[in-house]
Amino acid sequence: MPRTRVPLNQAELTNQGMKERLEMSTAEIGLAVRTTNCLEERGIFTVNDLLHCTREDLLSISNFGEKTLEEVYAALEQFGFRRPNSPR
Repeated sequence: MPRTRVPLNQAELTNQGMKERLEMSTAEIGLAVRTTNCLEERGIFTVNDLLHCTREDLLSISNFGEKTLEEVYAALEQFGFRRPNSPR
């Protein structure tokens, strides 16, 4: 990354951090290999892809049940993403 003489403001740094988190692969967020394989078979490769899936979309994946869904939500929460309908 090139260095600049003008420091980035906090909003730019925050946006850059969010972009990096959205571009992370599902394998990078600490999911089990089986879970990652299930997601990739459905074409879900990044956190961004995952965040665009509904609960029903995920549960419709073969071999993907409530326990796996909880694993996904827990992994996303570690990176600052809240599960649907959770209090702030």
